Amino acid sequence: MNWLSDDINKLALLAAVLIVVISTVIISKYIKQMKTDKSTGELVDKEWDGIKEYKNELPVGWAVSFLVLMVWAFWYFLAGYPVNSFSQIGQWNEEVAQKNAEFSKKWANPDEATLMGMGEGIYLVQCAPCHGITGDGIDGKSHSFTSRMTQEQVTYVINNGANNLKSVYPGGMPPMMLTDAADIKAVSAYIAGGFKGEQPASYGVCAGCHGMDGKGMPYVAPNIKGYDTSLVSAVLTDGKKGNIGIMPKFDDGRLTDIQKEAVGRYIQSIGE
Repeated sequence: MNWLSDDINKLALLAAVLIVVISTVIISKYIKQMKTDKSTGELVDKEWDGIKEYKNELPVGWAVSFLVLMVWAFWYFLAGYPVNSFSQIGQWNEEVAQKNAEFSKKWANPDEATLMGMGEGIYLVQCAPCHGITGDGIDGKSHSFTSRMTQEQVTYVINNGANNLKSVYPGGMPPMMLTDAADIKAVSAYIAGGFKGEQPASYGVCAGCHGMDGKGMPYVAPNIKGYDTSLVSAVLTDGKKGNIGIMPKFDDGRLTDIQKEAVGRYIQSIGE
Protein backbone atom coordinates (compact mmCIF):
# COMPACT_ATOMS: atom_id res chain seq x y z
CA MET A 1 0.00 0.00 0.00
CA ASN A 2 1.24 3.48 -0.89
CA TRP A 3 1.93 5.19 2.43
CA LEU A 4 0.92 8.57 0.95
CA SER A 5 -2.62 7.24 0.52
CA ASP A 6 -3.05 7.47 4.30
CA ASP A 7 -4.44 10.88 5.37
CA ILE A 8 -2.59 10.73 8.70
CA ASN A 9 0.73 10.27 6.90
CA LYS A 10 -0.06 13.20 4.61
CA LEU A 11 -0.87 15.42 7.58
CA ALA A 12 2.30 14.34 9.37
CA LEU A 13 4.38 15.14 6.29
CA LEU A 14 2.68 18.54 5.89
CA ALA A 15 3.29 19.32 9.57
CA ALA A 16 6.95 18.41 9.22
CA VAL A 17 7.37 20.70 6.21
CA LEU A 18 5.61 23.57 8.00
CA ILE A 19 7.79 23.12 11.08
CA VAL A 20 10.96 23.25 8.98
CA VAL A 21 9.81 26.34 7.06
CA ILE A 22 8.56 28.23 10.12
CA SER A 23 11.65 27.33 12.16
CA THR A 24 13.94 28.48 9.34
CA VAL A 25 12.14 31.83 9.02
CA ILE A 26 12.08 32.48 12.77
CA ILE A 27 15.71 31.45 13.30
CA SER A 28 16.86 33.63 10.39
CA LYS A 29 14.90 36.59 11.76
CA TYR A 30 16.35 36.34 15.26
CA ILE A 31 19.89 35.72 14.06
CA LYS A 32 19.65 38.92 12.03
CA GLN A 33 18.20 40.77 15.03
CA MET A 34 21.03 39.57 17.24
CA LYS A 35 23.51 41.12 14.84
CA THR A 36 21.84 44.52 14.63
CA ASP A 37 19.68 45.12 17.69
CA LYS A 38 20.90 46.84 20.83
CA SER A 39 19.58 46.41 24.33
CA THR A 40 16.83 48.95 24.93
CA GLY A 41 13.61 49.06 26.88
CA GLU A 42 12.43 49.11 30.45
CA LEU A 43 14.18 47.04 33.10
CA VAL A 44 12.29 44.99 35.68
CA ASP A 45 12.50 46.09 39.32
CA LYS A 46 13.95 42.83 40.62
CA GLU A 47 17.60 42.03 40.12
CA TRP A 48 19.68 38.88 40.45
CA ASP A 49 23.26 39.43 41.70
CA GLY A 50 23.18 42.95 40.31
CA ILE A 51 21.76 41.87 36.98
CA LYS A 52 18.37 43.05 35.72
CA GLU A 53 16.29 41.83 32.80
CA TYR A 54 14.36 43.84 30.25
CA LYS A 55 10.58 43.65 30.17
CA ASN A 56 10.29 41.79 26.89
CA GLU A 57 6.84 41.04 25.56
CA LEU A 58 6.03 37.54 24.41
CA PRO A 59 6.85 37.32 20.69
CA VAL A 60 3.70 37.23 18.59
CA GLY A 61 5.02 34.27 16.63
CA TRP A 62 5.41 32.22 19.80
CA ALA A 63 1.87 33.01 20.94
CA VAL A 64 0.39 32.16 17.54
CA SER A 65 2.41 28.94 17.32
CA PHE A 66 1.21 27.91 20.79
CA LEU A 67 -2.45 28.54 19.98
CA VAL A 68 -2.20 26.75 16.63
CA LEU A 69 -0.52 23.80 18.35
CA MET A 70 -3.24 23.60 21.00
CA VAL A 71 -6.02 23.69 18.38
CA TRP A 72 -4.26 21.01 16.34
CA ALA A 73 -3.73 18.84 19.45
CA PHE A 74 -7.44 18.92 20.36
CA TRP A 75 -8.43 18.16 16.78
CA TYR A 76 -5.94 15.29 16.55
CA PHE A 77 -7.06 13.80 19.86
CA LEU A 78 -10.81 14.08 19.28
CA ALA A 79 -11.23 13.78 15.51
CA GLY A 80 -8.01 13.18 13.63
CA TYR A 81 -6.90 10.17 15.66
CA PRO A 82 -9.44 9.47 18.41
CA VAL A 83 -8.51 7.30 21.36
CA ASN A 84 -10.99 4.57 20.38
CA SER A 85 -9.38 4.07 16.98
CA PHE A 86 -6.66 1.64 15.98
CA SER A 87 -3.97 0.83 18.51
CA GLN A 88 -0.98 -1.47 18.26
CA ILE A 89 -1.74 -2.98 21.67
CA GLY A 90 -5.31 -3.73 20.60
CA GLN A 91 -4.11 -5.29 17.36
CA TRP A 92 -1.57 -7.38 19.28
CA ASN A 93 -4.23 -8.64 21.70
CA GLU A 94 -6.57 -9.52 18.84
CA GLU A 95 -3.85 -11.42 17.00
CA VAL A 96 -2.79 -13.28 20.15
CA ALA A 97 -6.40 -14.27 20.85
CA GLN A 98 -6.81 -15.45 17.25
CA LYS A 99 -3.60 -17.51 17.32
CA ASN A 100 -4.51 -19.00 20.72
CA ALA A 101 -7.90 -20.04 19.34
CA GLU A 102 -6.26 -21.65 16.31
CA PHE A 103 -3.73 -23.37 18.56
CA SER A 104 -6.41 -24.71 20.89
CA LYS A 105 -8.43 -26.01 17.96
CA LYS A 106 -5.41 -27.71 16.39
CA TRP A 107 -4.35 -29.41 19.62
CA ALA A 108 -7.78 -30.03 21.11
CA ASN A 109 -7.12 -33.75 21.56
CA PRO A 110 -3.35 -34.34 21.67
CA ASP A 111 -1.94 -37.78 22.36
CA GLU A 112 0.19 -38.42 25.43
CA ALA A 113 3.52 -37.98 23.62
CA THR A 114 2.44 -34.66 22.13
CA LEU A 115 1.11 -33.46 25.49
CA MET A 116 4.35 -34.36 27.26
CA GLY A 117 6.50 -32.73 24.58
CA MET A 118 4.42 -29.57 24.69
CA GLY A 119 4.53 -29.51 28.49
CA GLU A 120 8.29 -29.98 28.60
CA GLY A 121 8.89 -27.17 26.11
CA ILE A 122 6.68 -24.73 28.01
CA TYR A 123 8.15 -25.78 31.36
CA LEU A 124 11.74 -25.19 30.22
CA VAL A 125 10.88 -21.68 28.98
CA GLN A 126 8.35 -20.45 31.54
CA CYS A 127 8.97 -22.49 34.70
CA ALA A 128 12.58 -23.71 34.76
CA PRO A 129 14.14 -20.25 35.40
CA CYS A 130 12.62 -20.38 38.93
CA HIS A 131 11.92 -24.07 39.60
CA GLY A 132 15.02 -25.49 37.94
CA ILE A 133 15.43 -27.63 34.84
CA THR A 134 14.88 -30.79 36.88
CA GLY A 135 12.13 -29.22 38.99
CA ASP A 136 14.20 -29.31 42.19
CA GLY A 137 13.33 -25.73 43.18
CA ILE A 138 16.94 -24.53 42.93
CA ASP A 139 17.97 -25.14 46.55
CA GLY A 140 14.71 -23.95 48.08
CA LYS A 141 14.49 -20.69 46.13
CA SER A 142 11.13 -21.87 44.77
CA HIS A 143 8.83 -24.86 45.06
CA SER A 144 10.31 -28.29 44.25
CA PHE A 145 8.22 -30.62 42.10
CA THR A 146 10.07 -33.71 43.23
CA SER A 147 7.51 -34.03 46.04
CA ARG A 148 4.08 -32.52 46.62
CA MET A 149 4.80 -30.43 49.72
CA THR A 150 7.37 -30.22 52.50
CA GLN A 151 6.38 -30.36 56.15
CA GLU A 152 7.17 -26.66 56.50
CA GLN A 153 4.85 -25.83 53.60
CA VAL A 154 1.97 -27.85 55.04
CA THR A 155 2.44 -26.21 58.45
CA TYR A 156 2.41 -22.77 56.82
CA VAL A 157 -0.87 -23.49 55.02
CA ILE A 158 -2.52 -24.84 58.18
CA ASN A 159 -1.48 -21.75 60.15
CA ASN A 160 -2.17 -19.14 57.48
CA GLY A 161 -4.83 -20.65 55.27
CA ALA A 162 -4.78 -20.60 51.48
CA ASN A 163 -7.09 -18.44 49.42
CA ASN A 164 -5.05 -18.31 46.23
CA LEU A 165 -6.91 -20.59 43.85
CA LYS A 166 -10.25 -18.77 43.92
CA SER A 167 -11.09 -19.40 40.25
CA VAL A 168 -11.15 -23.18 40.78
CA TYR A 169 -11.63 -23.53 44.55
CA PRO A 170 -13.70 -20.45 45.42
CA GLY A 171 -14.15 -21.29 49.08
CA GLY A 172 -10.45 -21.23 49.85
CA MET A 173 -9.05 -22.67 53.06
CA PRO A 174 -9.38 -20.76 56.34
CA PRO A 175 -6.40 -20.61 58.71
CA MET A 176 -6.02 -22.60 61.91
CA MET A 177 -8.28 -25.51 61.04
CA LEU A 178 -5.98 -27.27 63.50
CA THR A 179 -4.82 -25.42 66.60
CA ASP A 180 -2.92 -27.98 68.64
CA ALA A 181 0.81 -27.92 67.89
CA ALA A 182 1.11 -31.71 68.17
CA ASP A 183 -1.78 -32.22 65.74
CA ILE A 184 -0.31 -29.75 63.25
CA LYS A 185 3.07 -31.47 63.40
CA ALA A 186 1.55 -34.95 62.99
CA VAL A 187 -0.67 -33.96 60.05
CA SER A 188 2.10 -31.99 58.36
CA ALA A 189 4.49 -34.94 58.60
CA TYR A 190 1.83 -37.33 57.29
CA ILE A 191 0.95 -35.20 54.26
CA ALA A 192 4.57 -34.33 53.45
CA GLY A 193 5.45 -38.02 53.73
CA GLY A 194 3.10 -38.87 50.91
CA PHE A 195 0.25 -40.20 53.08
CA LYS A 196 2.34 -43.16 54.17
CA GLY A 197 2.20 -44.76 57.58
CA GLU A 198 -0.50 -44.42 60.19
CA GLN A 199 -2.97 -41.65 59.50
CA PRO A 200 -3.28 -39.16 62.41
CA ALA A 201 -6.74 -38.89 63.87
CA SER A 202 -6.62 -35.12 63.44
CA TYR A 203 -6.32 -35.55 59.66
CA GLY A 204 -10.07 -36.09 59.69
CA VAL A 205 -10.46 -32.30 59.82
CA CYS A 206 -8.56 -32.04 56.52
CA ALA A 207 -10.35 -35.02 54.97
CA GLY A 208 -13.64 -33.13 55.08
CA CYS A 209 -12.47 -31.13 52.06
CA HIS A 210 -9.37 -32.89 50.70
CA GLY A 211 -10.72 -36.43 51.08
CA MET A 212 -9.30 -39.31 53.06
CA ASP A 213 -6.89 -40.05 50.21
CA GLY A 214 -5.85 -36.38 49.95
CA LYS A 215 -6.74 -36.15 46.26
CA GLY A 216 -9.14 -33.28 46.78
CA MET A 217 -12.65 -32.54 45.57
CA PRO A 218 -13.70 -30.50 42.51
CA TYR A 219 -14.58 -26.89 43.41
CA VAL A 220 -13.87 -27.61 47.09
CA ALA A 221 -10.18 -28.34 47.70
CA PRO A 222 -7.09 -29.23 45.64
CA ASN A 223 -5.10 -32.44 45.58
CA ILE A 224 -2.56 -32.40 48.43
CA LYS A 225 -1.22 -35.90 47.84
CA GLY A 226 0.25 -35.37 44.37
CA TYR A 227 0.11 -33.19 41.29
CA ASP A 228 -2.72 -33.26 38.80
CA THR A 229 -3.52 -31.09 35.82
CA SER A 230 -6.39 -29.26 37.54
CA LEU A 231 -4.12 -28.20 40.41
CA VAL A 232 -1.30 -26.98 38.16
CA SER A 233 -3.75 -25.19 35.87
CA ALA A 234 -5.30 -23.44 38.89
CA VAL A 235 -1.90 -22.26 40.13
CA LEU A 236 -0.97 -20.99 36.67
CA THR A 237 -4.27 -19.14 36.43
CA ASP A 238 -4.38 -17.61 39.93
CA GLY A 239 -0.77 -17.60 41.12
CA LYS A 240 0.11 -18.73 44.60
CA LYS A 241 1.49 -17.49 47.91
CA GLY A 242 3.30 -19.79 50.31
CA ASN A 243 6.07 -19.95 52.85
CA ILE A 244 8.71 -19.66 50.09
CA GLY A 245 7.23 -16.59 48.43
CA ILE A 246 4.78 -15.50 45.75
CA MET A 247 4.40 -17.06 42.33
CA PRO A 248 2.92 -14.75 39.67
CA LYS A 249 -0.14 -15.83 37.76
CA PHE A 250 -0.18 -16.61 34.06
CA ASP A 251 -3.64 -15.25 33.27
CA ASP A 252 -2.52 -12.76 30.61
CA GLY A 253 -3.10 -15.06 27.64
CA ARG A 254 0.42 -16.45 27.53
CA LEU A 255 -0.84 -19.98 28.05
CA THR A 256 -3.96 -21.62 26.65
CA ASP A 257 -5.95 -24.21 28.60
CA ILE A 258 -4.35 -27.08 26.69
CA GLN A 259 -0.88 -25.64 27.39
CA LYS A 260 -1.66 -25.44 31.11
CA GLU A 261 -2.82 -29.04 30.99
CA ALA A 262 0.40 -30.01 29.22
CA VAL A 263 2.52 -28.29 31.88
CA GLY A 264 0.52 -30.08 34.57
CA ARG A 265 1.09 -33.44 32.93
CA TYR A 266 4.81 -32.78 32.61
CA ILE A 267 5.09 -31.69 36.27
CA GLN A 268 3.30 -34.89 37.24
CA SER A 269 6.02 -36.85 35.46
CA ILE A 270 8.73 -35.06 37.49
CA GLY A 271 7.28 -36.24 40.79
CA GLU A 272 6.49 -39.78 39.62
